[in-house]
Amino acid sequence: MEAKEMLKRVDHTKLQAYCTWEEIKVLCEEAIEYQTASVCIPPAYVERVHQTFGEKINICTVIGFPLGYQVCEAKVCEAKTAISQGCNEIDMVINITDVKNGDFAKVEAEIRTIKEACGDHILKVIIETCYLTEEEKIKMCQVVTSAGADYIKTSTGFGTGGATVEDIKLFMEHIGSGVKMKAAGGVSTMEDLEAFIELGCERIGTSRAIGLYKGQETKGY
Repeated sequence: MEAKEMLKRVDHTKLQAYCTWEEIKVLCEEAIEYQTASVCIPPAYVERVHQTFGEKINICTVIGFPLGYQVCEAKVCEAKTAISQGCNEIDMVINITDVKNGDFAKVEAEIRTIKEACGDHILKVIIETCYLTEEEKIKMCQVVTSAGADYIKTSTGFGTGGATVEDIKLFMEHIGSGVKMKAAGGVSTMEDLEAFIELGCERIGTSRAIGLYKGQETKGY
């Protein structure tokens, strides 16, 4: 796949706590110019981005981010608010404490509830693989599928590790046919980007892709 085509799979991302409006504007302008799949931005910027760029841009935001242990009602409120402000895609973080306690029914119920709140809008479920055992990852593939989410996503980019080839291969073996995959965190070269796409990822979450495409050294998510 040509490099420019790979950018169409990228959620062009800026999620640091200290990112400014000027930085978000640049992110959005780059996303429009290079035709990325979306911009993934903090919830606080969703309305302003929508007012500024309108239908020129596909807006993704995060809820329950980055730790996931907010109560379900708070995540539902976050999702509904973001959608009402012009967001099209929601990346939610699961309650990892529930996973570690083995309460998968509660995790599934939360995902299903948030998907209902999202309606026809895309819901991606971040399971934060760096904190999970292989058994827990497999179980989460089943839970995400059963709950009706659109995507399973590896990582927030704020944990102790990001996407790995091994985890994407594991996802491929255990997700249902209707679930897509998003790799995020640690995608630091065009070779990484291509490798994850060739493995079957429909989306890649990264702040680096456009800089890499332009041949620039870049740091980030």
